[in-house]
Amino acid sequence: MQQDGRASLIALYLERRTDLVRFFTVRLRSAAAAEDLVQDIYVRLSSLEPGVEIQNPTAYLYRLGSNLMLDKLRGERRTAHRDGAWLDSQTTRLGAQEVSSEPSAEAAVAARQRLAQLTDALTELSPQTQRVFRMHKFEGMSHPEVAAALGISRSAVEKHMMAALKHLLARLP
Repeated sequence: MQQDGRASLIALYLERRTDLVRFFTVRLRSAAAAEDLVQDIYVRLSSLEPGVEIQNPTAYLYRLGSNLMLDKLRGERRTAHRDGAWLDSQTTRLGAQEVSSEPSAEAAVAARQRLAQLTDALTELSPQTQRVFRMHKFEGMSHPEVAAALGISRSAVEKHMMAALKHLLARLP
């Protein structure tokens, strides 16, 4: 195959395409995977340099397909190994059972309900007490920082916090 080897090789590919699909379907156990592989063969053939010399074009097609298949299988194996290692690092096991690190659905619902109760209880406080509580508990500010931000004494911040905590203890189960 001398004169424009690429064109001749593509013509042979088109002639043998059905055989190639059948051959790789048996090896991959999937007609869809075989179709993809045979399409990859065409892509490789179309990117060959013009004037390439191939001694046995039919064998070349099957060897190219086999190499692409092996590359695909190795890539899938690497991906499965990587994904398995990640899953193992993210999963806790108790014996043979996987234990989820996520809370159960019941626990998540209970937490949402408790948060709703907390939010409702906070709205019953005076606006100033709400601000003091929010700044200290949610924004992480110290008592002196809250006092400075609101222009009140540290003692006033402590009194607002005590009032908020007493109210929340009384309202939450």
